[in-house]
Amino acid sequence: MNKVCLFISLILSQTLFAQSFKKSEPFTHTYSIVARDSITGEMGVAVQSHWFSVGTSVVYGEAGVGVVATQSLTKPDYGPKGLALMKQGLSPQQAMNALIANDRGEAYRQVGMLNVKGEVATHTGSLCITEAGHRQGKNYSVQANMMLNATVWDAMANAFEKTKGTLSERLLASLKAAQAEKGDIRGKQSAVILIVSGTATGNSWEDTVMDLRVDDNENPLLELERLMTVNKAYNFMNNGDLAMEEGNSKKAEEEYLKAQRLFPENLEMQYWYAINLLNNKDFKKAHSILKSIFKKDENWRVLIPRLVKSKLLSITKTEEDVLMKL
Repeated sequence: MNKVCLFISLILSQTLFAQSFKKSEPFTHTYSIVARDSITGEMGVAVQSHWFSVGTSVVYGEAGVGVVATQSLTKPDYGPKGLALMKQGLSPQQAMNALIANDRGEAYRQVGMLNVKGEVATHTGSLCITEAGHRQGKNYSVQANMMLNATVWDAMANAFEKTKGTLSERLLASLKAAQAEKGDIRGKQSAVILIVSGTATGNSWEDTVMDLRVDDNENPLLELERLMTVNKAYNFMNNGDLAMEEGNSKKAEEEYLKAQRLFPENLEMQYWYAINLLNNKDFKKAHSILKSIFKKDENWRVLIPRLVKSKLLSITKTEEDVLMKL
């Protein structure tokens, strides 16, 4: 009789456990950081995990509100609901308490929240797979679960506090420190950095400072770092394009050169720099660059008359003919 009761009890407990979690709650065991730059006001969240496309279920952010990392047996609700509660004026801890109170699986959750003031709240459920823990500091919180070693979160915190530079550089340093402590016991697969502005304009293209995702890679942090450099280069390109649009060719040249220094092998960056040189009447220098580009890809030559037609390139018909024969 006792064995029968024990069996029934086991079946019931397994059923209740299964009902507590949905297919939309993936097992994203990972390490992450939520943080704020006290100078710029930008807020960021960065993650690495041995799970495909970790960014799609773990990281959330809204300019002027805050950022959230929800992991372990991930409940994505903590992201948008946490942001909504903070937007209504609740502190991260108040928002966290409200969500935990209505979550039957809270013991399996690990969540980090940060608001625009730099206030943080962190929850590491009692049943998160060890090694699991977190550490809070001024303007940040780091959290990790299913780590090989219990040294991960302290290493992350120390790296963030000691690293100088932009918010993205400090977030990456924190993730690298975790990996240096052997990180996730299963290894590594994907990583993400999301940074939003401390003040909201209502325009998502302005409010999102950085959103880089590595969904599947043998060395996700190495790839994430590469993408950060490319992202910076293209920000300079965008600045150059804007300056060119406004007729400020000198400013455009400065921005394009900054981009090329970061990404020297990129033909497009070289091309737009050369086009700007043409607009500045520096034909000799522009011809040298364009001739090299045309040898590698003839399509850039075809674009010349189209730019003239769109009034993005101001040259005479004679000069256009010269370019077409380079």
